[in-house]
Amino acid sequence: MSRSDLGLVQVYFGSGKGKTTCALGLGLRAAGHGFRVCMIQFMKGDTKYGELRSAKQLDALSIYQFGRPDLIADPDETDLSEGRRAMEMAAERLSSGDHDIVILDEVGVAVDMGVVDVEDLISALDGRGENVEVVLTGRTMHPRILEMADLVTEMKMVKHPFSTMGMKARKGIEF
Repeated sequence: MSRSDLGLVQVYFGSGKGKTTCALGLGLRAAGHGFRVCMIQFMKGDTKYGELRSAKQLDALSIYQFGRPDLIADPDETDLSEGRRAMEMAAERLSSGDHDIVILDEVGVAVDMGVVDVEDLISALDGRGENVEVVLTGRTMHPRILEMADLVTEMKMVKHPFSTMGMKARKGIEF
C-alpha cells in the first residue's frame, strides 16, 4: 500500500470494548510501514494510558490528549475549551500533510456531549489532505459522520467483566 491508497474515513463506535485499541492497532501497523500517525484523544486529558508510553518509543506515532483526567457528566467551560483546542489541532493535522493517518479518539462522545460541534468536525474532515486516512472512535457517533464514513464498525458489548464480575479497569489492559 502506498500513501496514494489512503484517504478513507473509518469509524469504530458502539458499547463494546476495544475501539481505542483497534485504532491504536491500525496506527501501530501503519507506523510499521513508515506511515506517520497522529492520535488526538478527546476527553482524556493527562491520563496515564499505556499507549502514551509506547508511542514515545516510536518516531512515527504521536499521541496528544485533551480534556480533564476524570470523566465528565455535564461539560463546563474547561471541557468546552479543551474540545476547541483538540479540534483546532485536529483540523491542522488533517490539512497539514504532515500525517498520513489521523486518529480522533473519543470524538464521537465529545460531539454527543456538546464538547465538539459536529459542524466543526465535518469541516475538519472535509478540509483534510487528499490522502489522509482518518479514524474516529467513540461510544456514540453522530448520524452525519456515520453517513459520510467509508468504513463503519459497530462494536457491541455482549459480556464484560466490569458489569458481570464487578472488575475495575486493569493496568496494561484497559488503560
